[in-house]
Amino acid sequence: MCAKRAIVLLSGGLDSTTVLALAGSQGFECFSMSFDYGQRHRSELNQAQKIAVKHGVSEHKVFNIDLAGFGGSALTDDGIDVPEVCADGIPITYVPARNTVFLSLALAWAEVLEVEDIFIGVNAVDYSGYPDCRPEYIDAFEKMANLATKYAVEGTLISIHTPLISLTKAEILQEGVRLGVDYSETVSCYKADDEGRACGKCDSCRLRMQGFVGAGLDDVTRYS
Repeated sequence: MCAKRAIVLLSGGLDSTTVLALAGSQGFECFSMSFDYGQRHRSELNQAQKIAVKHGVSEHKVFNIDLAGFGGSALTDDGIDVPEVCADGIPITYVPARNTVFLSLALAWAEVLEVEDIFIGVNAVDYSGYPDCRPEYIDAFEKMANLATKYAVEGTLISIHTPLISLTKAEILQEGVRLGVDYSETVSCYKADDEGRACGKCDSCRLRMQGFVGAGLDDVTRYS
């Protein structure tokens, strides 16, 4: 088994790009995964491919999953508008079971590659209220992973790393800048256009804007 290899979930957004840079800075040889799951635009996937190359990942995979076939989210159902105002409770941009599906596929690839470490950029501070971004969810998934896999049963435990989970968006940006991340290359917007330019109005854009202000950094996001 090769030491210090990791699977990194890479959406092409601010958080996941920071996580990729962090994993690399910790000496991991990184294998990145993105998902074409029926989201509204492909610009984040296009950027993820470029970011993976720039950060020197050993292999980058894009998995096709039709979560749009279920609908139920403004990110996968064209009949549901992406909101531009904050609402109470879990927002309509939550994609049912998305992180569970993503982590399960990462777990499968980790077994094949004989990798013990999986990185994901979930955040429980400046986030949109998604239930699959909480520490207790990650702890439960890690426990399940080490019960459900041949790899773990034979003695190799798998760790789910969430280095951003307790950081504010401003702190994430500051850490990324320290690591040399170019945030102009990332796409976080729920409604980005084909060129990856952000709407500046959705919840994700608002959190990102606030992060730059809080970090005392110029907002390098490309807006439409």
